[in-house]
Amino acid sequence: MNDLEDKLSRVLAGAADQAPQASTGLSAAVEAGHRRRRARTTAALAAAAIIVVIGGAGTMVNALRTSAAPPPAVSATEPAERRSDRAEPPVDKIPPPIEEVWPQAVHKIPAKLPDGRTYHPQLLLDEHTLLVMTGAFSRTGRYEGDRQFLWSFDLNSGKPRQIAEIPPTKNSMIVADGVAAGGGNIVWWASYKEAGKQRVARIWTVPASGGTPRLVTEVPLDNVMKKGHIDGLSVVGSDVVFAYEKGGVYRVPLSGGRQQPVKGAERHHILEWPWVGTHRRDAVFRELLNVETGERRVAVVNADERVRCGIDRCSGAVIRKHVVRKKGRAFTWEEILRTFVRDRDGSRDRELPVGSRPGDDAGLERFFKVILNGPDMMQAVGLYDVDTGKSADLGVRSDARGQMAEPDGGLDRLMAYPVGDKMYVVDLAAIE
Repeated sequence: MNDLEDKLSRVLAGAADQAPQASTGLSAAVEAGHRRRRARTTAALAAAAIIVVIGGAGTMVNALRTSAAPPPAVSATEPAERRSDRAEPPVDKIPPPIEEVWPQAVHKIPAKLPDGRTYHPQLLLDEHTLLVMTGAFSRTGRYEGDRQFLWSFDLNSGKPRQIAEIPPTKNSMIVADGVAAGGGNIVWWASYKEAGKQRVARIWTVPASGGTPRLVTEVPLDNVMKKGHIDGLSVVGSDVVFAYEKGGVYRVPLSGGRQQPVKGAERHHILEWPWVGTHRRDAVFRELLNVETGERRVAVVNADERVRCGIDRCSGAVIRKHVVRKKGRAFTWEEILRTFVRDRDGSRDRELPVGSRPGDDAGLERFFKVILNGPDMMQAVGLYDVDTGKSADLGVRSDARGQMAEPDGGLDRLMAYPVGDKMYVVDLAAIE
């Protein structure tokens, strides 16, 4: 369990008696930013669940339905065991395995290196080469030492090749992060804090063919709470581009030098270069700017919607807010009526399957993860292709404790996650 989930668990435990009863058949949807691609462990709740955010105005409850059929009414005075029985959601039909639906896109390789070390998939260097990282922390969160390495993994032969050792950090819990590649070069950043000096992020590079890492530049992190860390690191021609998590896009020559702000993007975030945009609470990347051509795009978003947009599409949910007053306090809970995907101009609006997870990791703006309810309160993860309507089972299941290592993909072509002693590497770009 990560820090966010641990905090949420404590908050939920303390607020359960105060919060209004959420409809059964609902599951929590936690949206969080992830700088490093990894499989995250989540609680697989088949029955009712809520997200509670404590604020000045009271308690926020966010409920995401997992069943299209209206759930039976549940009284808060019923015995817990009876409520649990009635809250059990209907069993979903599990689609065929992904290797049967899209065999051309799936590679299965050992989940550990020959020496037994676990690794973290980062990105695809090409159609048959996976870039991975070892060291620092295992996929289960176990500390594995200060030394980190980059490797290339040949998907055809299954053989790894060490590219470089990552220079160690000092006095920091932030390890090498934000790995990106382009033009035969790999880049990443890490946080450093030396006594008597301001904290900085050092951006490093190494040839994809291997070699000794070289420092590109130091970026000030003098006010992390205000600016955030580094985000959206990318290689663009002979430059490295990046943004701060709280906004502001910069570029620096890959050969080295000082960072320079990108004109017109002083408050923006990088979506996919050269497209940058702004973050708003209910409409992330609604407004986009092409910093190379000056083109601007504004997506159609309705007042009752919460969306995240890509270059061509937006996905999100239609929200209905309910306010309940109890003991002089106001509690607001949000019911998600439907989830959808549509083009930025508002056309081709399509409803996503029940259990879909619209958010920041819809692969290629096309592939959406779907949480499925299996028999005996077991949950599974499927993948839905909005272009063809096909679905596939990713092979991920919840364990006896109700937890599940949900694949944490990205907007790009790669989805990688462990199942047993195998690492599934899915190249979404190979799916027609």
